Amino acid sequence: MSVKLNPDEKIVEIIKEGLKKTGGYCPCVRVQNEDTKCMCKEFREQIKDPNFEGFCHCMLYYKSKD
Repeated sequence: MSVKLNPDEKIVEIIKEGLKKTGGYCPCVRVQNEDTKCMCKEFREQIKDPNFEGFCHCMLYYKSKD
C-alpha cells in the first residue's frame, strides 16, 4: 500500500492553494472541523481498507494497493 500525491501537478497546485486559504481544511467541503482537516477522516478510513484503491475526495492523494 502506498499513498502519493496526484500525478497531475495542476490539480495538486490548485488543491494546495485551497488548503492555504482554508487553513488546512479540505477546500471541497463547507464544514471545517477535525474530520475535514487534510488528510480528512474520510480518506484516513478509506486507506485502512486493504481493498480500497483510489483518490481522496478532493483528488489530492491517491492510495494504491501496491
